[in-house]
Amino acid sequence: MRRATRVLPVGTWPLATALDAVLLDYDERHRRRIAMQGEGGLSFLLDLPEAVVLQDGDGLGLDDGGLVAVKAAPEPLMEVRARDRAGGGIGASLLALAWHLGNRHLPTQIMADALRIREDHVIRDMLLKLGAAVQSIEAPFEPEGGAYRGQHTHD
Repeated sequence: MRRATRVLPVGTWPLATALDAVLLDYDERHRRRIAMQGEGGLSFLLDLPEAVVLQDGDGLGLDDGGLVAVKAAPEPLMEVRARDRAGGGIGASLLALAWHLGNRHLPTQIMADALRIREDHVIRDMLLKLGAAVQSIEAPFEPEGGAYRGQHTHD
């Protein structure tokens, strides 16, 4: 079986050269060693020296020189926006919402004017009571790594 032993960060390799692609949700993209099968049927063993969070567009380098593309799968998410009356920019209420999510240790994707978290009816109710606008969406999930998780690097 072919082995993928290295990760090429997005933008550092030509995507058009990929032999196949794996479609993975956020949890499936945090791996070190697992058998995988590409969308086109290519089977290989992901065999990295340490666990990394794979990003959409990363390449998995196979031991025979081939490359497999990583694609982030859409997941059920909630997009959270503040209802600031002040207009323009990031308002204090979006920061307060981010604080409440962080206080609950929820993985959160931070965007310019919104936050994305996994679908959760209890958290939705809390956010609505705090005055947030919450919309259900399907999108790839790319939460912040956290202060103690280290940088997203592929040595």
